[in-house]
Amino acid sequence: MSRVKRGVGHVKRRKNLLKKVKGFRGIRRTSIKHARTAVVKAGAHALVNRRLKKRTFRRLWSLKLNAACRQYGLSYSQFIHKLKVKKIDLDRKVLADLAENNPKIFEKIIQAVK
Repeated sequence: MSRVKRGVGHVKRRKNLLKKVKGFRGIRRTSIKHARTAVVKAGAHALVNRRLKKRTFRRLWSLKLNAACRQYGLSYSQFIHKLKVKKIDLDRKVLADLAENNPKIFEKIIQAVK
């Protein structure tokens, strides 16, 4: 049986690892040992922040809707409640976009709710 040398795979793995840490600062960019821990931590933070992003955007949409509803004499909670009573199924993302970019359409929704 012939001898198998492992250099190609070894170099490829390290090269791919160093590609992932491109742009990192200090020794984490050059040292394999430190780069490996940096990549693992970066992945963990990325996972957490993908969840946080959803939460943050929902809060932003609520703020935009509240500001838009106040102009028509409604609070955010009253507006959402009246939407549910009237069975208007538009989510907060769409409503916030309408309030910001198409105020006339949003005003019609407010009138339909009132």
